[in-house]
Amino acid sequence: MDNFSSLIGHSPALESLIRSARLVASSNVTVMIKGETGTGKEILASAIQKESPRANKPFITLNCAALPESLVESELFGHKKGSFTGAISDKLGLFQAADGGTLFLDEINSLSLSIQAKLLRFLESGECLTIGDTKPSVVNVRVIVATNQDLTQQIKSREFRQDLFFRLNVIPLAIPSLKERNDDIDVLAKHFFSSFAKTHGLPVSSFSRQSLKLLRAYTWPGNIRELRNLCERLSILLAGKRIEPENLPAQFASLTEIRGSIYFTLPTNGVHLDSLEADLIHQALTRTKGNQSKTARLLGISRHALLYRLQKHGLTTH
Repeated sequence: MDNFSSLIGHSPALESLIRSARLVASSNVTVMIKGETGTGKEILASAIQKESPRANKPFITLNCAALPESLVESELFGHKKGSFTGAISDKLGLFQAADGGTLFLDEINSLSLSIQAKLLRFLESGECLTIGDTKPSVVNVRVIVATNQDLTQQIKSREFRQDLFFRLNVIPLAIPSLKERNDDIDVLAKHFFSSFAKTHGLPVSSFSRQSLKLLRAYTWPGNIRELRNLCERLSILLAGKRIEPENLPAQFASLTEIRGSIYFTLPTNGVHLDSLEADLIHQALTRTKGNQSKTARLLGISRHALLYRLQKHGLTTH
């Protein structure tokens, strides 16, 4: 079984990420996964664990933003009975519980500076000091962290330690947002529709071609998680139906007004498709002052697809 099969899609950006992740998985190096909320950072971390020599060892996750600061240290490093008010028994920390395996720390940017210092010490020495104990224990844990924030900005504002950043950022893996890999929307939607039909015992729904055009034009602020939620809702409300544009939520309906080219009407005498495509790309490049990423987003295609079309039409961004 392919351990990376849970990362669904065939876009060049995703395939490049998976190739890098496979290479990283076989080592014990610390990995930092960067990406917007909802892009699947935990799924990628889990895939790396399954592909690694630690596959049969614990894989433990912690969302650092989900706990109050007062509890994070105890959760990570454990505590001894009586070490603070409310410590009625010894508690094993996640580092000890993950011994031999992998600890995934999501939203690492949420850790306080004091916890960052203890994490840095662990990464450098493997030593884990339980609250209330005087002697540290040594554990063998691979650490994978994730963030949806620009840590360099937090370093400048002194909210994140620069030395910890360098220690964590050994292998950075950046997950593309859904709008950067909108070629994968069709295959993702089919997967979600099939999965939810099986879960709820309903016939499989599908998107029409016009609906898929709208989905590819949308910016997806919630990324794959947002698409998944949309597919589950439609799987139940329109079970077994072909989803047309009028069946989509309001935010998609507004796209027909903003991006009238989605419903471009073919003139009676036809068009020269290559010339039209080249002209649209030229207009987009002019509007973005040659920025390829912005141009691709403006045209609703991936950056890889844009590069192909630039070469095809002999266009440059200079």
